Amino acid sequence: MTAIGVNSPVTDAEVFAAHEGGKLSVGVTTAFHDSRALSIAYTPGVATVSTAIARDPGLADRYTWAGRLVVVVTDGTAVLGLGDVGPAAALPVMEGKAALLKEFGGLNAIPLVLDTTDVDEIVETLVRLRPSYGAVSLEDVAAPRCFELEDRLVQALDCPVMHDDQHGTAIAVLAALRNACAVVGRAVTRQRVVVSGAGAAGVACARILLAAGVTDVTVLDSRGILVPGRAHMNQAKAALAGATNPRGLRGGLAGALRGADVFVGVSSSTVPEELIASMAPGAIVFALSNPTPEIRPEVAGRYAAVVGTGGSDHPNQIINTLASPGIYRGALDAGARWITEGMKLAAADAIAEVAAGDLAADRIVPHSLDPRVMPAVASAVARAALEDGALERDRPDACRLSPGTSLSY
Repeated sequence: MTAIGVNSPVTDAEVFAAHEGGKLSVGVTTAFHDSRALSIAYTPGVATVSTAIARDPGLADRYTWAGRLVVVVTDGTAVLGLGDVGPAAALPVMEGKAALLKEFGGLNAIPLVLDTTDVDEIVETLVRLRPSYGAVSLEDVAAPRCFELEDRLVQALDCPVMHDDQHGTAIAVLAALRNACAVVGRAVTRQRVVVSGAGAAGVACARILLAAGVTDVTVLDSRGILVPGRAHMNQAKAALAGATNPRGLRGGLAGALRGADVFVGVSSSTVPEELIASMAPGAIVFALSNPTPEIRPEVAGRYAAVVGTGGSDHPNQIINTLASPGIYRGALDAGARWITEGMKLAAADAIAEVAAGDLAADRIVPHSLDPRVMPAVASAVARAALEDGALERDRPDACRLSPGTSLSY
């Protein structure tokens, strides 16, 4: 038996029954109650709309669902904590994310699981499909390929693109840290932060913390602290090595955590109790790996003032679902062409603000089902999109590949 939620034990049989036939279906917004209705919604009436769109392609956003449709895309190489399970096994997860975008963001979303891990092929596929959708949510793509894929898609497409495992997680972490620091009475920017894990989530968490003004961030991978010139680092890790670790620490987690204020775990590794005990008084511990956190919350709570996890079976669930529905809703509402750093920071502030009215050590973020979260995030993101000039007319240098463009890289 697996526990999902504090008071919601479920059996495997219940899980399979809930997933049977999938979690999505297509609904119809126009009634086909008589021949007149049929002639309006389909032929011959639909030809009028098609003709208008052919003359002015911008009308597709108004007269089709494409402008409000998010495609949830994966190659199945980094699914949850399961790893490289392939596209077919990734589909239930992508269906779930699409359902969450519909339920919490009011956006239509469909999953696309691609039977390739080649970045060129994925980019070309999504460019060819571009008339069919309004935004791309990348999911469960392994690092470091996910960094290249996201960067390439941002350049190739004229619509919002975000790798949710990176940025949704990072936004939720920053929101949680803002409120955790408020609980313990310390400034976010003065924290000494250790990020364990330099994959998709770890890199994004470190980057957003730096963008938020945190100056003392140390990042580790399975080989230890990232330092300039160290062997076995990809491009993303090398860039972080040059921007983090101002104390010049070397070695492993024991040295990094000694005296640290904040631990952010996104590595699936186990952290011994004594290392958490070595942190500074009033420490903040976010053990976010699923299904097994780096350290059990009750153990971390012996030493830390605030503890958060990635699971729903303990307080302070720090999860990308807090961020992504509102981000996509706000970006599409504003007509944003891409997602800026300012939009991500605004989303984090909005999430933190929702929880601020009832703040406590076990309530630093709102529940992912809190109906206030999505509207607050969407509104903040839309404002930031306008302020950052993220609309199409403000980005003349963006590269939009037409269907006839050669895709050789």
